[in-house]
Amino acid sequence: MLKYGPGKKLVRFMVWLNWPVIKAGKKWSAVPVLKWIINPFFKRPHNELTSIPISINVNLPKSVALPRTVLEKLVSKIDDIFILDECICRAHNHVATDDRRVGCIALGPAIKRMHPSHGRRASTEEAIAHIRRAGEFGLIANVAHVWIGLNFRQLMFICFCDDTNCMYRTHMKSRGPNLDRAFKKLPGVTVRVDRKKCDGCELCVDKCFVSAISMKDGKAVIGNDCKGCGRCVEVCPRHAIILTLDDEDKLLRQIEDRIRQVADIPGITG
Repeated sequence: MLKYGPGKKLVRFMVWLNWPVIKAGKKWSAVPVLKWIINPFFKRPHNELTSIPISINVNLPKSVALPRTVLEKLVSKIDDIFILDECICRAHNHVATDDRRVGCIALGPAIKRMHPSHGRRASTEEAIAHIRRAGEFGLIANVAHVWIGLNFRQLMFICFCDDTNCMYRTHMKSRGPNLDRAFKKLPGVTVRVDRKKCDGCELCVDKCFVSAISMKDGKAVIGNDCKGCGRCVEVCPRHAIILTLDDEDKLLRQIEDRIRQVADIPGITG
């Protein structure tokens, strides 16, 4: 058996080769007939993502931590941590800004087979610093379980995504049912609009990556398809959109339960 999985150059080539297929699959996942062929590839447990809004200030009691802190507590429970030295999606799209250097964090025993050309093993402290840096860039954290060549049952990712390059966040406005179910909102996250502050500018409607915001009587309305990523809260010029969270311990348990359902990660699953 080979000691490591594929190196960075080969992975870049594979991403280049598969990117148009993934893009087309997402766009066509709601098309009659085609969706029955495409949707199985997006089915649990092969794909599941949960957004953690790490870059925004939310309405919380003083005794409750920000969602970023909950994510930091999660990585503190896991010994096997690998930080990729660049974002695969932003590298594929030749992004020249500094956030290209904010790569995913891989978690779990399968990182032992990740090729050193991708990045490095990291300590808890290094992972926490990486999460904070991603928040400073305004990136959305996604706790992701995706089907790749390594032992994916023993591997999770924390991906730090933007709105224009990310494989997960782009081409999601028209999507099939399995793709929609794969992107799961974290229970305990609530997003609502203060109608008195909303001036109907529709910026949030444009920026919502799953088209979960509509307009009613000139005011924004958050729909049931909201994934709780918090981007609308950031972009609203009137500060009319409010995100609230349950307490820290409950949030952490919810994330851990999601992981246990799809993966075997020591420190989380026992």
